[in-house]
Amino acid sequence: ASKLMGLNVYNEANEKLGDINELLVDKSGKISAVVIGVGGFLGMGEHDIAVSMDKLKFVEEPVRTSSTGTSTTPRETTTGAASTNATSRNTNDWVPDHAVMSGNKEQLKALPQFKYSDYN
Repeated sequence: ASKLMGLNVYNEANEKLGDINELLVDKSGKISAVVIGVGGFLGMGEHDIAVSMDKLKFVEEPVRTSSTGTSTTPRETTTGAASTNATSRNTNDWVPDHAVMSGNKEQLKALPQFKYSDYN
């Protein structure tokens, strides 16, 4: 779960939609929904939505920018720890770089806002 919290979410056009804020787990321990903060800046003005895990595809490679086919955007880090990249990772160490889902910010902001009371 710690590898998914804060993970950036993009659409198929490599436009950033938001980031993963929460993982909702049911009584059996299965992830029932992923809460994604869409829009906003530094947590202000975000519109939280809940989507099922099957709506997301996790990708281990950095996001390719639309300006050039070969440049990439690195994953943001908040600690001074050494960065990990594909060449230094253990082949058994699955660490996603980002998630991909369909839609754009406007479509996702139009979805009902997530409320904890809906999942109790």
